[in-house]
Amino acid sequence: MKAHVLRLVEGNDLRDGIEQYCKEHNIGSACVLTCVGCVKELKLRMAGGKTFLHQIKDYEIVSLVGTISVDGAHLHFSGSDIEGTTIGGHLISGTIVNTTAEIVLMELDEYHLTREMDENTGYTELVIHKCK
Repeated sequence: MKAHVLRLVEGNDLRDGIEQYCKEHNIGSACVLTCVGCVKELKLRMAGGKTFLHQIKDYEIVSLVGTISVDGAHLHFSGSDIEGTTIGGHLISGTIVNTTAEIVLMELDEYHLTREMDENTGYTELVIHKCK
């Protein structure tokens, strides 16, 4: 396992920035250990998978968790607004960093992670391959 630390800056897309970093550094299997910072535009897919939230509003990043495979990231975001109200959901492209996002990823070199269509869920789901 190997840690990677990156910082996204104002105007960067949070999800796309993480995926781009992984592509540039040939990281095909990883998890998000931590992320702090803030966003000024938020795009989430909500529970149930049918509704989407898009807000142009400041949020502190309270949590970002998920896995990254060769087929992309599966990330869940929680953020709190100026009143401390917290919202969360499935992070989608279009969530824009405000001043900073400090991210620590853990590369999982003992695993090869992929995503394949799961007929039971209707989504591409994580498939875990243990490396020798």
